[in-house]
Amino acid sequence: MSDELKLALILSDSEKAQAGASRLRRAHDWVEPDEADVFVVVGGDGFLLYVLHEMIDRGVVKPAYGLHLGTVGFLMNSSHDATSIASKVRNAHRVSVRPLEMHATTQSGEQICHHAINEVSLLRETRQTAKLEVIINGRVRMTELAGDGVLVATPAGSTAYNLSANGPILPLGSGMLALTPISPFRPRRWRGAILPDSAEVEFRVRESAKRPVAAVADQKEVRDIRHVRIKASREKELTLLFDPGASLEERIFSEQFQV
Repeated sequence: MSDELKLALILSDSEKAQAGASRLRRAHDWVEPDEADVFVVVGGDGFLLYVLHEMIDRGVVKPAYGLHLGTVGFLMNSSHDATSIASKVRNAHRVSVRPLEMHATTQSGEQICHHAINEVSLLRETRQTAKLEVIINGRVRMTELAGDGVLVATPAGSTAYNLSANGPILPLGSGMLALTPISPFRPRRWRGAILPDSAEVEFRVRESAKRPVAAVADQKEVRDIRHVRIKASREKELTLLFDPGASLEERIFSEQFQV
């Protein structure tokens, strides 16, 4: 990065983030987002994901350095020293993240596309168990998965909902995706699969009128779906910045030894 690094300050509207805004504004000569080389995003993981989605939707993708002044900060950096923010960003470790593309078709035939940085999840909408056909690269691998649902997670998202559903933790750079069932009823002992991120994953909802299913790409939900196709994006690669010694890769690695 050049010595004349242009930074834009992107603030969450949370009380905690707003309370830290004054010292951050004094710490650097900020520029408008359109002029910036890097976005410094202040808040929690949810707000950072929101900003990353906004970048994807607008087609303007820039490196993002998260400062933790929110609820959850797994994707963020410590905010203890705002005065050296320019130096921190310049020396940060760069991590590439490939989001998922979700193409959903509803029961009415509407086609909707969203991106997911953490995971795409399919969830039953009512008390009725969801029944899903699982297709990988055009081949039916499971004719019926019955349960609360299923999810496909990226390495960056493998420690989030995926881990709570007893899915595997995936190292960054592994080039893999986690396919994880959510409270499976049948087959009872199926724990999911690890797939190459070149794979195209499809789900067909069986008995979709009786057993409605929603598809959720991070925070964006599409209800009453009948078919979903998921693949890793080749064009929308994101860059996250982390302080040396506290990279996302190290955090994901450390999660595997939590007891």
